[in-house]
Amino acid sequence: MRLFHVSDDPNVKVFHPRPPQRTELDPNIGLVWSLTEPSLPNWLFPRDCPRIGYRICDKTTSEDKAKFFTSSANHVVAIEHDWHERQLNATLHVYEFEPTNFYFDEIAGFYVSQQSEIPIDMMTYENLYNELFKRNIEVRLLENLWGLRDAVFASSMTLWSFCKMANAKPRT
Repeated sequence: MRLFHVSDDPNVKVFHPRPPQRTELDPNIGLVWSLTEPSLPNWLFPRDCPRIGYRICDKTTSEDKAKFFTSSANHVVAIEHDWHERQLNATLHVYEFEPTNFYFDEIAGFYVSQQSEIPIDMMTYENLYNELFKRNIEVRLLENLWGLRDAVFASSMTLWSFCKMANAKPRT
């Protein structure tokens, strides 16, 4: 298994555990967060960009496949129109970790480590759309994300991510 951390900072030498911001996690236990390769496309966007990512899993019904997937891709990420320009101009750095100290936290929904972690590799991505397309990710640009968010949440898909939705435009 490969584990990654996406950052806009190209100079991170050591990732130190930090108290989580999420209220359902113990604020006294600092964590280093990481992503698996299948989840990585959901994070190839500017840090504050609101986005919806979802992918087909064994629980996805044929009706939902037809409803939510319009190409050969089995993974979709949607962002708002207003973020397109920032996506075009963003550069991100993808750090890779040795997975030894990481464990999957069911509450966090991520692999985490309670120790400082030194990356074993770092890749710089200057064309984020190209990185997504190389992974056969369907990218959608929408005026507003809330209708899609509600539909995905109510669907048979269980592999979804609603990132930075506090930054999304208000419901319409």
